[in-house]
Order: sequence, then C-alpha cells, then structure tokens
Amino acid sequence: MAAANPMIWVEVAYARPDRQIILPVELPEGATLEQAIIQSRLLEQFPDLDLKTTKIGVFGKLGKLSTVLRAGDRVELYRPLIADPKAVRQQRAAEGKRMRKGGGELEPDRG
Repeated sequence: MAAANPMIWVEVAYARPDRQIILPVELPEGATLEQAIIQSRLLEQFPDLDLKTTKIGVFGKLGKLSTVLRAGDRVELYRPLIADPKAVRQQRAAEGKRMRKGGGELEPDRG
C-alpha cells in the first residue's frame, strides 16, 4: 500500500560572511521553494531576508518561489554581490594587472 503523502528531503542553504547555515527539511512531494524556505524557519533566524527581493535557486541555478522541488535538492538564498565581477576584471585589466587562475595577482610582464 502506497503512502498517502510521499515525503521528500531537501536542504535550505544561506550564507553570510560571518555565518553559514544548511538546514535539512522534510516536505510533501510537490512542495515549492517557498514552502521549503518557510518550513526551514530560516526567515526567523534572518528576519532581514525578504522573499520578494532575495534571489533564490536550486544548486546555483536561479528559480522562482513556485518552482517544484525534487528529493535531494538544495534550495539556496543568494546575497547581492558587493562588486560586479566583470567590472573588477575590467578595472584590473585597465591597470595592467595580470591575474592567476583562481584570482591571485601575477607579477607584471616586464618584457
């Protein structure tokens, strides 16, 4: 006999420079990103989060509050970027700085 309401497990993740949190959440099959976030009670720990303006996604891919989750998904809430990575690279290029793969600076070309 099949269970009346099959359940799935997902994780809800949020990180700040000073604190990272990943919360396991059990939800009924067919649950949405919004339901997972509410069920995780993450909004109680971070009351300044606003689901109307905070970008969210699953495994690094942006999603909507209405996105239906699958078992094992990781719901992520994203903070706004402090600096635009493209603008930072352009500024470094304009200053003549070469970068190592992974972000460290190389010595300037002297040749």
